[in-house]
Amino acid sequence: MKNLTLKCHCDGVQLNLYLPNGFEEIRRCNCSICRRKGAVVSSALKENLKVITGHELLSKYQFNTKTAKHYFCSRCGIYTHHQRRSNPKIFGFNKEYIDQFDLSSYENIPVLDGKNNHPSDD
Repeated sequence: MKNLTLKCHCDGVQLNLYLPNGFEEIRRCNCSICRRKGAVVSSALKENLKVITGHELLSKYQFNTKTAKHYFCSRCGIYTHHQRRSNPKIFGFNKEYIDQFDLSSYENIPVLDGKNNHPSDD
């Protein structure tokens, strides 16, 4: 499973992911935005995530330092991906809108302490 096409709920936004090592860094985060969206995310290098269709439907949300960029479909509201604050060369993407991903096969998904101990906070 090296190449995946991901779709939001309304199929308006489609992304292509190239994952040479499969799903990496599967996790949740407890920072203010991640806790509220409740997504399980994985990582991809910036150059390995491409918007195929629906670029005009993507909305971007930024807050605080405005380094991270959180994207979601403006039609159905699904969070699709975000450019990380801790490393802007990496995107986190919402694994829960990948049909091939079965959350029940993962028992203990680690939680990053982005609330109290974010890697970019000094």
